[in-house]
Amino acid sequence: MVDYHSSNNQASSGGPAVYMDPREQENDWDRDLLLDPAWEKQQRKTFTAWCNSHLRKAGTQIENIEEDFRDGLKLMLLLEVISGERLPKPERGKMRVHKINNVNKALDYIASKGVKLVSIGAEEIVDGNAKMTLGMIWTIILRFAIQDISVEETSAKEGLLLWCQRKTAPYKNVNVQNFHISWKDGLAFNALIHRHRPELIDYDKLRKDDPLTNLNNAFEVAEKYLDIPKMMDAEDIVNTARPDEKAIMTYVSSFYHAFSGAQKAETAANRICKVLAVNQENEHLMEDYEKLASDLLEWIRRTIPWLENRAPEKTMAEMQQKLEDFRGYRRVHKPPKVQEKCQLEINFNTLQTKLRLSNRPAFMPSEGRMVSDINGSWHNLEGAEKGYEEWMLNEIRRLERLDHLAEKFRQKATIHESWTDGKEAMLTQKDYETASLSEVKALLRKHEAFESDLAAHQDRVEQIAAIAQELNELDYYDSPSVNARCQKICEQWDALGSLTQSRRESLERTEKQLESIDELYLEYAKRAAPFNNWMEGAMEDLQDMFIVHNIEEIQGLITAHEQFKSTLPEANKEREAIQAIQAEVQKIAQYNGIKLSGGNPYTTITPKSIDDKWHKVEQLVPQRDRALQEELAKQQSNDHLRRKFATQANIVGPWIQTKMEEIGRISIEMNGTLEDQLVNLREYEQSIIEYKPNIDQLEGDHQLIQEALIFDNKYTAYTMEHLRVGWEQLLTTIARTINEIENQILTRDAKGISQEQLHEYRTSFNHFDKDHSGALMAEEFKACLISLGYDVENNKAKRTGQMDMDNYRALLVATGNSLGDAEFARIMGIVDPNNSGAVTFQAFIDFMSRETTDTDTADQVIASFKILAADKNFITAEELRRELPPDQAEYCIARMAPYSGPDAKPGALDYMSFSTALYGESDL
Repeated sequence: MVDYHSSNNQASSGGPAVYMDPREQENDWDRDLLLDPAWEKQQRKTFTAWCNSHLRKAGTQIENIEEDFRDGLKLMLLLEVISGERLPKPERGKMRVHKINNVNKALDYIASKGVKLVSIGAEEIVDGNAKMTLGMIWTIILRFAIQDISVEETSAKEGLLLWCQRKTAPYKNVNVQNFHISWKDGLAFNALIHRHRPELIDYDKLRKDDPLTNLNNAFEVAEKYLDIPKMMDAEDIVNTARPDEKAIMTYVSSFYHAFSGAQKAETAANRICKVLAVNQENEHLMEDYEKLASDLLEWIRRTIPWLENRAPEKTMAEMQQKLEDFRGYRRVHKPPKVQEKCQLEINFNTLQTKLRLSNRPAFMPSEGRMVSDINGSWHNLEGAEKGYEEWMLNEIRRLERLDHLAEKFRQKATIHESWTDGKEAMLTQKDYETASLSEVKALLRKHEAFESDLAAHQDRVEQIAAIAQELNELDYYDSPSVNARCQKICEQWDALGSLTQSRRESLERTEKQLESIDELYLEYAKRAAPFNNWMEGAMEDLQDMFIVHNIEEIQGLITAHEQFKSTLPEANKEREAIQAIQAEVQKIAQYNGIKLSGGNPYTTITPKSIDDKWHKVEQLVPQRDRALQEELAKQQSNDHLRRKFATQANIVGPWIQTKMEEIGRISIEMNGTLEDQLVNLREYEQSIIEYKPNIDQLEGDHQLIQEALIFDNKYTAYTMEHLRVGWEQLLTTIARTINEIENQILTRDAKGISQEQLHEYRTSFNHFDKDHSGALMAEEFKACLISLGYDVENNKAKRTGQMDMDNYRALLVATGNSLGDAEFARIMGIVDPNNSGAVTFQAFIDFMSRETTDTDTADQVIASFKILAADKNFITAEELRRELPPDQAEYCIARMAPYSGPDAKPGALDYMSFSTALYGESDL
């Protein structure tokens, strides 16, 4: 039997006799017989007012508490009103026995509610025993007004006292420690009213030294606005050293029940606020993700056209500037975007985890802003980067080749134009018409020598035309001027051919009339012309520009040059032989006394010009030697740059690969708690970041290689692009792994999962992840659930011990492979909403935690709203603003649809569909 009064017996020194501990019953009964008259007066007034507050619901009341309950009729009526139950039919007779029977029916009913009455009999009540009557009423008050009070796991008197303390805690000069002295100054009554209805009392104007005014103010406000009858007189409380505890408790319990509805509303409002706060935070995270995704996609959209622009430049300097701009993009603009992309994926994973933990549907970004869409756009960006860099390098090679060919064309054209200068005038003169035979013969020999020279120049003309054609094919920017000059040279060459043929015919007609010719001059001319051409070709070759890309090419040029130098002694002999012919002419002329009337009639090549050109060749040879040696030194330097880059790249590349493999192992192994794993991963991440100077060093070496126009490297298979991508993937992978551990910690703390459970989940997951891919296929996931004791058919976790894959297959054979296909399909829809066929460890943990923990549901939120709406099927904006904080009230009003039920009223809002929308069961 529950003792409803033991706490009161310990705190009170007087009052009616009720159930108490037998060892103290006699002493307490004696004290009750000495009930303080002031306390008895207070109890009479308070208990009478309390009874009338209930009896008036039945249209009656009492005036004298010990007289009006003697026949038992109003006592039974009081019990029916406060309990809401029907008592046995009372007897209407006026005899004493009828009255006793009615009172006994009331006392039996009280006893049926678990109250053990001690020393209270029907006869005492019928006889009008005031103390017994007051004791009986106090028992009723305890059972029906105080016993059911429950606050923070305390009930009855302690619960009521704790409720008063919680409600009055913020108020100055109020310290509720009991139900007697703490209420004498009246501030506690006013504080209770102000806490729930602040508009009724101006608490700041109350004074502790004026208890009478305070008490009367509280009693009047309670009676007028709260429908709490005045159960005590302020003068009785003030003039009593210690007010009666039972009277105070009875009066205060009326305040508790008057405000209990507000308490329920506050609890309901708190639940709604909690749900709405979670929803608002998630919406804020969604908006942040959408904005960050939009900004990143917009940057990619603006960057790709720039990288796809293939408009060629005319000069090498302009292309070098483009290359420098591209390097600036790589160094300055792209790295922050790489970080934004990584942060975007981390935010997305964190948001999805929070949504799962709060029992919300997964976040689906707007079309085109999924993580996969961003990864696709990023892949297109990197493809455009690679293509743009390759194009620029090819363009630089092309422009370098064009500059070389254009300079070669100008040199050859200048030499040829210099040679053809005056040739047309020479071929068109009529000097042979008035010349002697010897002069004609001389003219004929001279013409033959010219034809030999003309034939020797044919190769140069063909080279000029070939170079012009190649410049046109390579789209040289100044091709029109090159074509015009080439066209002029070709037309002039054709004209020279025609004029040469015409002059030969004229000389041959005259030759018959001429007999003598100077054979020595002719021999000189014939030998001097090719030798002169050879020297001009040698000078041209020695001054020709060259371009090489490696040591082998320059060594080939050096070898060819050495071979050329080896022919110089033989050429010098030919020069001496030609000079000897001219010497012989002088000797014969001197010997025969012949006066030479000028130079060699057959050629314009003089011995002096041959010697001058020979000396020029001798000067150009060492200059060529120096140029080749300088180029050799340059290629050796370039080879050193290649080796330096390759040495570092061959270290960094395997290091990155090793770290990627180590991260993969760390994500599978389970060493220590999640916090230990998180600390180790962050230390591991810091060690990777500290390796960044090695990447920067490689970037510097790579820049030197590009500035030196080095386009290949045979010493390593790694390119800077490969290393950059590997480094970015390494940073992204470690960040994702850290985020996964953080989400596991968040899941563990939010769902109350122990470290041992997480360890067991990870061990089972790793056991069935045979390929160490970090995800389970459908059959592997099903086997993992069964190994953990999850009943797939009955949707129940029943721990039966772990089971490996072989035992799982044996179980499938034994059961006919019918382990709840429909239920398993439902589970796969939860853990794999995208139908990828694989289940990640985070999805596995979320599922297991949700199956073993409780979360807020739509039904709970609907029930909370129904409390705020006073049990109506709709709620009004005024009720939302009164019960919820302003921002969350407006949040609900803006999203709730108008209520359209049969009991709808103007301004009614549908809170049921709103609650289901919060949990993804309909559109919000």
